[in-house]
Amino acid sequence: MCVSVTFIAIVDGAITTVALPSIARQFQLTTAALDGVVVIYPVSLAMAIPASAWLVERFGGKRVLLTALVGFLTASLLCGTAATLGQLVAYRALQGLSAGVLFPASAALLFATFSSSEQVRISRYMIIPQQIAPAVAPVLGGLLVDHLTWRWVFYVNLPVGLPAALFGAIFLAGHRGSRPGRFDLPGLLLSAGALGTVMFGICEGPNRGWSSTAVITSLVLGTGLLAAAVVVELRVRRPLLKLRLFGDRLFRDTNLINLVGLVPILGAMYIGPLFLQQAQNRTALESGLTTFPEAFGVLLTVQVVGVLYARVGPRVIVGCGMVGVCAVLLLFATCDAHTGLWTFRGYMFLLGVAMGSFFMPTTVASLATVDRRDLAHASTLNTVVRQTGGALAPAAVTTALVLGTPPTAAADPPVAAYQDAYLVLAALAAAVAVFAFTLPDGPARAAAGSGTATVGRSAFLRRRRERIDR
Repeated sequence: MCVSVTFIAIVDGAITTVALPSIARQFQLTTAALDGVVVIYPVSLAMAIPASAWLVERFGGKRVLLTALVGFLTASLLCGTAATLGQLVAYRALQGLSAGVLFPASAALLFATFSSSEQVRISRYMIIPQQIAPAVAPVLGGLLVDHLTWRWVFYVNLPVGLPAALFGAIFLAGHRGSRPGRFDLPGLLLSAGALGTVMFGICEGPNRGWSSTAVITSLVLGTGLLAAAVVVELRVRRPLLKLRLFGDRLFRDTNLINLVGLVPILGAMYIGPLFLQQAQNRTALESGLTTFPEAFGVLLTVQVVGVLYARVGPRVIVGCGMVGVCAVLLLFATCDAHTGLWTFRGYMFLLGVAMGSFFMPTTVASLATVDRRDLAHASTLNTVVRQTGGALAPAAVTTALVLGTPPTAAADPPVAAYQDAYLVLAALAAAVAVFAFTLPDGPARAAAGSGTATVGRSAFLRRRRERIDR
């Protein structure tokens, strides 16, 4: 079920962009006027994340996960039936709010069920939707828009999501929740406001310009709200966001690696199609088929990483992986308008091979020293960090391309601008690699090798009995 949830949520975030021209024609608007359809999703998602841990603790992971999934599918159906742009934006906001609960609730349920060593094996399967979904989304979206209608980019969630919801309702083991304490309303208002406004500024910065009034206002306001949220959450006895977890060095360092490391990794995935379609004048189909080999590289490496994790530890794996990412980005920086598609595909495959050493080790290691009672809070913070890193990636790439494009040049950036952007991403990857080699991964190796996390042997055996009963 977690695989299905991850797949549809990622696909939905990426597939909508393909349908924008068709939506614009239907509503007789320009594509630029539909910016709200795209931006409202990550903004709403970010605003919903802070409440997810409290909801899981109060109502139980199964109930929250199924409710969020039903909400997401309902919003998808409504998006497909939208008659006006205002309705579509409102329904996309509902989608984002549901997804903001889906991601951390799914992760919390998954990591509370399996021990650290089992999490390594499970992550080898979870990486499949995380890599296949972004690669499939543009191709699938193009086929649906060309042969059916743009409304099917939303309807397509239903054939995957409905069976997952039915399966979860029947087979998922749930609990009644606990008493997490009084709901931290000030923490929700401050953190949701901070994350929403910062996400808006990051997403709109490249489009409107970083010096525009709207972007500066949102970033300044978001930073102020974030500072206030930190002060409040550190003083509250039962905070909505348990920021004290960052006092654990392994949890803090892995999240910092995720925040910065996702910029060169996802930035490379974002800039590839732009380079192929704008600098080389390739078609969208050629672009999708050329960037797709990255997924095969990730799937290959993650199987090896799953075997080596307990023996080698995340420090060496993540550090070497980021060195590989840096090296491949330097290869991309040599590409020009005459670089062949098969050469580019080879580089994408190598990028995937290097990336496969990043996602699973950082996720599993971040929870290795977290108490079982704090797993929902840790998953929430992990989701906040990953969503922020994911938003920073296209913003960094677009900004680098804009800075590298002369004012007198054509609308599309020159090849040199793409090469410079790849060099910037390579420098970031190198910095993350250096930091990754300082990761204190002893506890992570011990947890993976012993077959238990920090929850104790009795809890581990109890969860095994529950899975057998299911």
